[in-house]
Amino acid sequence: MKFGLLLVVIITGISMTYRFNGNDKLFEIAKNIEIFVNAYKELHSNYVDELDPSALVKTGLDAMVASLDPYTNFYSESQIQSYRLSDDSKYQGVGAGVQVIGEKIIFTEILEGGPAHAEGIRAGDELLSVNGTPVTGKNAEELNNLIRGVAGTPVKLNLRKPNAKSSQELTLTRGEVNIPNVPYSGIVRDGIGYIALTTFTENAAANISKAFKELKSENPELKGIILDLRDNGGGLLREAVSISNLFIPKGVEVVTTKGKIKEKDQSFKTMSVPEDLDIPVAVLINERSASASEIVSGVLQDLDRAVLIGQRSYGKGLVQNFFELGYNNRMKITTSKYYIPSGRCIQGVAYENGEPVNIPDEKRSKFKTKNGRTVLDGGGVTPDIRIDAKEKSELTKALLDQNMIFEYATQYVLTKDSLRSVDDFKFTDYDGFLAFLKTKKFDFKIKGEAELETIQKQYQSPVATSPIDLELKNLQAKMQGMKEKAYTENKREIVLEIEKELIGRYFFQKGKTKLRLSRDQEIDEAISLLTDKKRYQDILKN
Repeated sequence: MKFGLLLVVIITGISMTYRFNGNDKLFEIAKNIEIFVNAYKELHSNYVDELDPSALVKTGLDAMVASLDPYTNFYSESQIQSYRLSDDSKYQGVGAGVQVIGEKIIFTEILEGGPAHAEGIRAGDELLSVNGTPVTGKNAEELNNLIRGVAGTPVKLNLRKPNAKSSQELTLTRGEVNIPNVPYSGIVRDGIGYIALTTFTENAAANISKAFKELKSENPELKGIILDLRDNGGGLLREAVSISNLFIPKGVEVVTTKGKIKEKDQSFKTMSVPEDLDIPVAVLINERSASASEIVSGVLQDLDRAVLIGQRSYGKGLVQNFFELGYNNRMKITTSKYYIPSGRCIQGVAYENGEPVNIPDEKRSKFKTKNGRTVLDGGGVTPDIRIDAKEKSELTKALLDQNMIFEYATQYVLTKDSLRSVDDFKFTDYDGFLAFLKTKKFDFKIKGEAELETIQKQYQSPVATSPIDLELKNLQAKMQGMKEKAYTENKREIVLEIEKELIGRYFFQKGKTKLRLSRDQEIDEAISLLTDKKRYQDILKN
């Protein structure tokens, strides 16, 4: 208590000094710190229950940064420890992720080549304990933190295979599992190459360069390249600059950062000889393409070097840096914004529940590309060719949300050890899937069904055959018919989701990427564009 009183006296003295020196801003800072300390002192002294000082102060710090952008955050000592388990490109652990499905803890993602994969753990296996500690009641984040750890350390897992009566115990040595940032590259068709980039981690540019060189070497008549940045949340700025450099000249300024402290503003130029200045390039983006993905796509658009296809990107053009706060606590603070060659900033200017709010085009500032095309700022990168994202049906969403397709795949792989190839596989047992659903507690409701059930519960007819009762039963029958019809109408969409899950079980991430290429509207549009030189050039000129 004496320390708290001393702190108040010191802060009061500082605030008076600032006031007399005429520095109103610093006085306001000192005044409000004094108010905070006084509030904490009174709570500590008078609140009816005992308080945890660390938890209380963390609540205040979290609330403070929450009033800013979603990327300025406070990290406690325990949170910092979890960050130390991984870097930008490597996963330290066993190479497996778990989720709570029903009342069980299930392995849902296995990284190819990781310790878990090597020991025979597969998606669908049930986790029972970690180092002797039962996992019942823990959430996915707690469980993943239990399993992860420093490379080289052991972890004991008790698990049960699907349909097995007994469990088995495995001791795995945690390792550094390299997560490929370029999971797939190859020729799609008609002489068009494709490269997928999932994250801007270490060596992303080198891996893109390698994939591009291999495509050119194996296909001398390569007509164009598709760079897929969909669902790519970004990463290292230097990798974004280097990837842009693959297709634009050396010495071009591609990104500048500007913040409150002008002396810390930076400019980034391309440093290397490009791979190819002429090959047509199409970049695929969507609403989850963010940060470094938006830099690459925005730079290539501003310099009229590529045509962008898809949906408007996320809108994150901010730079964060970590600052030490003492006692192994840190704060990540937004210190500046990214600006690309046209002079625009891709950062969204408004937020709602931590997400950028879509700003209408007419309210966004206009800028010009190298060829004079109009581009907009203040809310991500707008593609040159917009393709609306296809919304999944309510039935498909329900099947995915309730893990029906995941559970079906778990049973399916028990009957088939392997698949010949991604290209040859076609799922044909839709009737078998529907039969599987009948054995599960699958709850699918169409629009209006929940309201009808509420009315039926509230209305109790004295006569079972009253007109209202009959009408409600008639509505119920109609809705049931609509539900049954939905299985037929959405068969193609559901089969694709089943195929994706099954291909992932046998061929992992690389297989899922390859499968998506054969059933992708945006890929089809990119191929059509890149094989039509006049259309491609007209877009970049207008």
